[in-house]
Amino acid sequence: MLCVTINSIDGKVVLSYRGVVAAEVVFGANFVRDFAASVTDVVGGRSSSYEKEFEGARKTAVDLVVKKAEALQADAILAMRFVYQVLGERNGMMMVAASGTAVQLTKTDEEKAKDEEHALEDTALYL
Repeated sequence: MLCVTINSIDGKVVLSYRGVVAAEVVFGANFVRDFAASVTDVVGGRSSSYEKEFEGARKTAVDLVVKKAEALQADAILAMRFVYQVLGERNGMMMVAASGTAVQLTKTDEEKAKDEEHALEDTALYL
């Protein structure tokens, strides 16, 4: 599914707005990761352990949003947004939230022909 951070897709027209889709992923940091990050803070540099955690959480949030959009029979998600937040100072919980607008788009003649071809192939399976 096509997910974009803008409000339109070149060459496509929105046929219908299917609804807002959103997902939140909360994850915790552990002592070892916190210690490694604190060392990185002191000496400088990037914390690859936290980066990996955020990357995984963001991917999970996108996967959840896409599943929700597919359930609404959407073709794309427009205006995708991400929010990152630390939940509480001491509990080590962090959140990645993703949201956007699920839409159905117009199809090109090529896409329509491909859909018809797949429908014929599916019909042939049952004959």
